[in-house]
Amino acid sequence: MPANQSAKSEKTRTNSRAKRAFLALVALVLLFGGGALYVQQQLQPPAGDGKAVAVEIPMGATALDVGVQLAEKGLIQNPTLFKWYLAYQGQSSMLKAGKYYLTQGMTIDEVSRILVNGDAKFGTIQFTVPEGMTIDQIGDMLSEEKLVTKEAFLQEVATGQFEQAFLKDIPKKEGIKHRLEGYLSPDTYEIFKDANAHQIIETMLKQTDSVFTPEWREQMKKRGLTMHETLTLASLVEREARVAKERPTIAGVIHNRLKLNPPMKLQIDATIQYALGENKDVLLFKDLEIESPYNTYKYEGMPPGPIATPGRDAIKAVLFPEQHEYLFYVTKNDGSGEHHFAKTFDEHNKNIAKSNQP
Repeated sequence: MPANQSAKSEKTRTNSRAKRAFLALVALVLLFGGGALYVQQQLQPPAGDGKAVAVEIPMGATALDVGVQLAEKGLIQNPTLFKWYLAYQGQSSMLKAGKYYLTQGMTIDEVSRILVNGDAKFGTIQFTVPEGMTIDQIGDMLSEEKLVTKEAFLQEVATGQFEQAFLKDIPKKEGIKHRLEGYLSPDTYEIFKDANAHQIIETMLKQTDSVFTPEWREQMKKRGLTMHETLTLASLVEREARVAKERPTIAGVIHNRLKLNPPMKLQIDATIQYALGENKDVLLFKDLEIESPYNTYKYEGMPPGPIATPGRDAIKAVLFPEQHEYLFYVTKNDGSGEHHFAKTFDEHNKNIAKSNQP
């Protein structure tokens, strides 16, 4: 017999055995488990609120492994019955590894069809939040891509109730422009096309929670920082450091200024731009006088909250800054985006003069 015919014959026998096993299980359930009503109930989706749920199937996962994960996420009721359901359909070995987005309330047939077809993007759409975006810019982007309106997004940012514990530590400071500024992690997201503002923000907050590893949380404690303070400082680094390698250096400058007694004003241009609501290429002296708690030229210490959404590298730079004695920096006049760093005001003035040279 040719090899391909032998393989087909073996697959047919396997499917036949699986179907017999499934029917035998159903017969046992009918006999001992309360009858057809019990089977029907177990095959129904659990009660859910229709939330989008991410399911990731690793290579080599068995049908039972997948069933257990689906049950944990509230997508099915009985992992064993799911396993035998797939066996009866001849699909036990046809589940495809990958990341899937399923909705609570889907039938067992709909769930299995998606996992067998490998349709990881079933009913979903992607959007990307770059590092350094503000809440207002994220709202504009979501609106432009027709995902949600900016008004709905900002309303949820202001008043939405979310499950992440770290949100309880956001200080009740006057003057914070947006409660969740800096808390919506920059990344590429995949959501259901009909996701609302609450679901989008919830997805982004979960990503932020995952960014802060146990090591980083321990480092925050060592440095005496809250998550709010960490994100605030990281947002300053994100906006100030145009060159990646300088992030730890600039973070070191900020830490050095804050450690002085009394603290030295941070005088960070990006905070003025945030207070103004625009990214002006050149700030005027009158801009530095704007009355805002975000004006680090006028007020000592950190601004009341983040001024943008910081990326992982900016957060890492704040938690593990470069150790040095620099207190000043000024942008080089060579188009590189790099900075001259100085320990004293005299050195800083020389660097300014150097940067002003054509």
